[in-house]
Amino acid sequence: MKNLLSAIFIFTILFSACSKKESPGFSAEQDVKIYYDTMAVDSFSTGAITVDIARNIRMSSPQYQDSLKQAKKVQEEEKKLKAELEKENKAKLEEEKKKTEAEKKQKTSETPVQKETKTE
Repeated sequence: MKNLLSAIFIFTILFSACSKKESPGFSAEQDVKIYYDTMAVDSFSTGAITVDIARNIRMSSPQYQDSLKQAKKVQEEEKKLKAELEKENKAKLEEEKKKTEAEKKQKTSETPVQKETKTE
């Protein structure tokens, strides 16, 4: 019985000592991203260009220029649509104002007539 208890005690100590423990510091699993200013792996090799030059090359390409033209056309169309909507909204508001003014005039002109008919 004493041997069994001592064996259980030794096993619990071994399990707790051999268990995987996490260190509170820097973990090796974190990815560290390093940003380079060149496109090639070796910045001294032939054909290595800086990011700024690569950007200028991309910007001067016909595809980029075409995409700029398309974006400009889309913006102009949106502006035209907004202008048309604003004109329509203004016209509707003016019509509503005219209707309400006409209704007010009719109501004011009808009320004295009704008062006269009631008194007779």
